[in-house]
Amino acid sequence: MEMKPKYNPREVEQGRYEEWVDKGYFKAAEDDKKETYTIVIPPPNVTGKLHLGHAWDTTLQDIITRMKRMQGYDTLYLPGMDHAGIATQSKVEAKLREEGISRHDLGREKFLEKAWDWKEEYATFIRKQWAKLGLGLDYSRERFTLDEGLSKAVRKVFVDLYNKGIIYRGEYIINWDPVAQTALSDIEVIHEDVQGKFYHFKYPYTDGDGYIEIATTRPETMLGDTAIVVNPNDERYQDVIGKTVLLPIVNRELPILADEYVDMEFGSGAMKVTPAHDPNDFEIGNRHDLERIVVMDEAGKMNAEAGKYEGLDRFECREQLVEDLKAEDLVIDIKDHEHSVGHSERSGAVVEPYLSTQWFVKIKPLAEQALNNQDTDNRVNFVPPRFEKTFNRWMEEIRDWTISRQLWWGHQIPAWYHNETGELYVGMEAPEDAENWTQDEDVLDTWFSSALWPFSTLGWPDVSNEDFQRYYPTNALVTGYDIIFFWVARMIFQGLEFTDQRPFSDVLLHGLVRAEDGRKMSKSLGNGVDPMDVIDEYGADSLRYFLATGSSPGQDLRYSTDKVESVWNFINKIWNAARFSIMNIGDDFKVEDVDLSGNLSLADQWILTRLNETIQTVTDLSDKYEFGEVGRALYNFIWDEFCDWYIEMSKIPMNGDDEAQKQVTRSVLTYVLDNTMRMLHPFMPFVTEQIWQNLPHAGETIVTASWPEVKEAFTFTESKETMEQLVEIIKSVRQSRQEVNTPISKAIPIYIQAKDDNIKATLEANANYIDRFCHPSELVIETDIDIPEKAMTSVTTAGDVVLPLEGLIDMDKEIARLEKELDKWQKELDRVNGKLANENFVNKAPEKIINEERQKKENYQDKYDGVKLRIKQLKS
Repeated sequence: MEMKPKYNPREVEQGRYEEWVDKGYFKAAEDDKKETYTIVIPPPNVTGKLHLGHAWDTTLQDIITRMKRMQGYDTLYLPGMDHAGIATQSKVEAKLREEGISRHDLGREKFLEKAWDWKEEYATFIRKQWAKLGLGLDYSRERFTLDEGLSKAVRKVFVDLYNKGIIYRGEYIINWDPVAQTALSDIEVIHEDVQGKFYHFKYPYTDGDGYIEIATTRPETMLGDTAIVVNPNDERYQDVIGKTVLLPIVNRELPILADEYVDMEFGSGAMKVTPAHDPNDFEIGNRHDLERIVVMDEAGKMNAEAGKYEGLDRFECREQLVEDLKAEDLVIDIKDHEHSVGHSERSGAVVEPYLSTQWFVKIKPLAEQALNNQDTDNRVNFVPPRFEKTFNRWMEEIRDWTISRQLWWGHQIPAWYHNETGELYVGMEAPEDAENWTQDEDVLDTWFSSALWPFSTLGWPDVSNEDFQRYYPTNALVTGYDIIFFWVARMIFQGLEFTDQRPFSDVLLHGLVRAEDGRKMSKSLGNGVDPMDVIDEYGADSLRYFLATGSSPGQDLRYSTDKVESVWNFINKIWNAARFSIMNIGDDFKVEDVDLSGNLSLADQWILTRLNETIQTVTDLSDKYEFGEVGRALYNFIWDEFCDWYIEMSKIPMNGDDEAQKQVTRSVLTYVLDNTMRMLHPFMPFVTEQIWQNLPHAGETIVTASWPEVKEAFTFTESKETMEQLVEIIKSVRQSRQEVNTPISKAIPIYIQAKDDNIKATLEANANYIDRFCHPSELVIETDIDIPEKAMTSVTTAGDVVLPLEGLIDMDKEIARLEKELDKWQKELDRVNGKLANENFVNKAPEKIINEERQKKENYQDKYDGVKLRIKQLKS
């Protein structure tokens, strides 16, 4: 596995995924000795190609499952896709229109063949994109929401819920999409504020004595009015309850009824009732036994009940009707009115509340079961926890779910009607005398089948199925917070209803991917980004790491090309560091040569300690799904400590003559680089595999390598503290050199006034690092130094670092610099003192955190006092 001088993601990623899949690394182990860990992929719709949101979603899932696989779990990451009902049918019908035909020209059977062809074409695209992202999916278990196994599960759920009385068929007001000509559930309706009109009309009393004022935003529906209602407590209308009015244009006699639903403060306090075209009017109509008159057809055009307006589009009818009412002097006022109007999520059409016979799920018993479950040990844990309130609120307010759709692509409802008697039969299969029965033509809402995804994909309803027994319930669901209602809630209540178990332990919710300016990505704005294009330019590892570490759970993510490029730079840094290390480790060094029991240098002990700390931090934060913080921990360790410091320090023994010390350094380089690649692997699978294959190791692939473990034998607390002091001294010298424009190549005298004899001895023992990185012409380390008048002084934790720079320093500038530094330490002291003076913080924060703040205060005070003293010395 050659490592070329320059990191090239295309070369690194080429063919790697196919090798992983061919060798079965992602296949679940089915090992009874291992604890299982399961994630089922949120199935993408077979309507198009994956977008950045999918890339984010699946990257997080892949990180979790790769990590669990390395931690020794029998890990299943199950792939699959959703037939997507109305969305796919719309796409297929649009394609047919381009050919000049409709689905009705083809007939149901031929149309479904076209839909299956579409599915196969786009499923192939999606699999290629999964591969490009590097997702560790077990393709041997791939599922589709219309495959035979899932169809069986859907039929069983429908039949069981019907037999329990939870699924029912009835005539209700539903959300109707007149473009797609199908029913919609509440959550498939997007409400948008639009500028409309509020129309005030006269409805004349039948006896000719005046009129009652009625206001509406939808005049076309008045053609289906069957009553007027007023509040029984409204004094204005006490005398007219029981009277009748004439419906304008139609001249139908309407009764004036009393109903407490009416808001006396809204409009005129009198309300028209159109039971077939408004959900609230429907309920009023039921209470008063009113006729339901449907005045539109399924395409949103006026029907025969609309009289002379028959055939007009609903909005054309509105305009014509208002003109006719004006001509008859029945219009009181028309006011501009901004109000919320429902639009179809799929077609964008204005949704029409429409009286229709549909199939429904009675949600209340299922929702109550799900809510009650949250008070048990079997509860679903939401990450972040605040989304549990969103879930609870929606489950408390949910209405019955319209599950039938007037489509051909989907699970056809397992209900049959007798051709002669009209008798209804619901069952898993058609009745025996099938020729005498006709199956319901409607299909089920896509979310009905996807609600069963966590268990239907694992073989349910065959509860003896090995996969169901072994891998269910699943461990985590990773998805966007925008589909808590659509999908998460439904999976929870169906899982509890049919398996008596939560379908997953945790729900990790992420936000939306937005453009860099914070706007939502959309085709209309032209600000969308194709993740495959990003991979082509920067590699999958760069995109994955950016997506995973760019935000915290539950927050939106702003896409930034610059940030993806900065990740590429980070990977390039890792590549160069690994390449240097591997060259210095040498071809002859083998896995059995790794020996950390030898004479470890201070730098060795420090980097091993920091490695231990980073392993612990990364493991703990990953278990909490805090991948943004994981990214920061990895970046700090790899870039700031391993690359910038340890590798440079390793050059001291590697360029020396002590062969034993060189061998120790090779061992440390190997050990640290090996464990670092393992930690990085879930985030950057491709480049870490390439680097790992070049290390002396005993494994076949990093995919199945074990997760790094903290080894207490390699924690050296004192060495870590010493190295931190040395790094601070080296940085202070570099900073001082920079300020007086003295290059590192120029040797200068360096004096260090150590705080005490112990620190003095430690610094002297490790003076080789100061020599290597500071280039002193003279190095003096004492506890008491006669500081020259003209010198630059830096106050560090170990003591004062003094650079006698005769002729290189402007005294006034040095005093100004120190005063600026004094101000900095004063601000730090003010901040930490403020924190420690805050009773809330002191009473609630963990003792460890409080002690850390007290230690900071002590350090800041030492530095403040030291700088103040030096200013006094310079001014004297």
